[in-house]
Amino acid sequence: MARIERALISVSNKAGIVGFAKELREMGVEIISTGGTEAKLREEGIDVIPISEVTGFPEMMDGRVKTLHPHIHAALLADRDNPAHMREIEDKGIKPIDLVVVNLYPFAETIARPETTLAEAVEQIDIGGVTLIRAAAKNFAGVAVVTNPKRYSSILLEMQRTGGDLTAETRRSLAAEGFRHTAAYDAAIFAYLSRAFEEFPETLNLVFRKKAELRYGENPHQKGALYQEIGAPATALVFAEQWHGKELSFNNVLDTDAAWSLVKEFPLPAVVMIKHNNPCGVATAEKLSLAWQRAYECDKVSAYGSVMAFNRPVDEETAALINSIFVEVVIAPEYSEAARKVLQAKEDIRLLTLPLEDGVYSALKDLKRVDGGLLVQDYDAGEDDLSGVTFVGDRKPSDRQREDLVFAWKVAKHTRSNAIVLARDGATVGIGAGQMNRLDSAYLSLRTAGDKAMGSVCASDAFFPFPDSVILCADAGVVAFMQPGGSMRDEETFQVVLERGLVMALTGKRHFRH
Repeated sequence: MARIERALISVSNKAGIVGFAKELREMGVEIISTGGTEAKLREEGIDVIPISEVTGFPEMMDGRVKTLHPHIHAALLADRDNPAHMREIEDKGIKPIDLVVVNLYPFAETIARPETTLAEAVEQIDIGGVTLIRAAAKNFAGVAVVTNPKRYSSILLEMQRTGGDLTAETRRSLAAEGFRHTAAYDAAIFAYLSRAFEEFPETLNLVFRKKAELRYGENPHQKGALYQEIGAPATALVFAEQWHGKELSFNNVLDTDAAWSLVKEFPLPAVVMIKHNNPCGVATAEKLSLAWQRAYECDKVSAYGSVMAFNRPVDEETAALINSIFVEVVIAPEYSEAARKVLQAKEDIRLLTLPLEDGVYSALKDLKRVDGGLLVQDYDAGEDDLSGVTFVGDRKPSDRQREDLVFAWKVAKHTRSNAIVLARDGATVGIGAGQMNRLDSAYLSLRTAGDKAMGSVCASDAFFPFPDSVILCADAGVVAFMQPGGSMRDEETFQVVLERGLVMALTGKRHFRH
């Protein structure tokens, strides 16, 4: 092993860099630095060599060109075991660089902001930093490259223990981490640009950063972790702040995502209760506590152990209702101080906060894993334009029925197919989900609703293939329906609607959710 004598430091993320550089200098390591990093180190009294002194050129074009020079890259790429290489750099007056400490411009953080323009994103594409990392990582036998601030302390300890060098295993590990850093960086740039210009590229490069280890996957024998997709907007679920309770499980995350996606659909104060990725109670009202009570009454059995989402700040009255039953997770944009005290009385309940922005949907794609591959599609997100809805016959819904039909339609969009949703006065009264045929879903929704089906409306996520489900619901007192239409037997269903004096709205759009 040869002692590290010269380092180049150029970092965007300056966390821990001052202490690291001070320790290097105390070990006698010369430090070359650039731009903002140089200014930061000098500010702290650390002696550094400006990059322009090594290259003989000033930094150019607002820092776009500063390290792209033979005096830098020959110093990195020279094979220490090749005498010809070492003679050549010596003849040119080039001193080897043994350690490179670099991390890149914050491209991912920049594109996560919805207001970021293409020009702003382009300015965060690092060129020199990537080249430094790749050059040092390629020559890991003689050069160490550090891209992760979390490794500063272990590197210093090893250098102190070995008299100023790093082992071959450490160098190789750092090189692999460096290539991972640049690979993720380049993939994030590719993903961003391809979203802007190519909706479904020939090669799909996805970049995810591990957000958290999970206790296990869907079941205890499965391992699990949560990853954040690079480029996800700041309002995405992965950025929710958990401020109380046990760590989230795999299933908690899935159900919280389903709850949050649905609660964002409603302009009025809304409560969504999710069980096994399906809504079991949804309601809107002028007062959040009233919405909670009405959502709970839809299916009290399933609400036990559910995940709950709110699109308004949780107040003390609503918090007391939440605490009246066992709840796995609560997510809301805010909580009053009194509500926090009430909810924290339960040790295990998981409490999350996430800002709610109306009309903000991820531009990322919906991904579903299959054996050996990946299905990719647009998210079924955004509010449907129902201005073009047509009706069967001359019968039209009342204003209240129209509001309930739209409400039920939104819930059906977030319910596993085949989905039948019964609603009345801004609340679900029965939900049938995930059945292999629509008639069974209708049975389930009516069984849950009981007498509350009388006077309710029904939304179906896809067309009625036969009139049987409509007849079953109508016999129980359902008075209006919303469905896409498009079945070969539509006329049979329409005939039932006309004969019974029912209302049926046709959206022309379905919402399968598999």
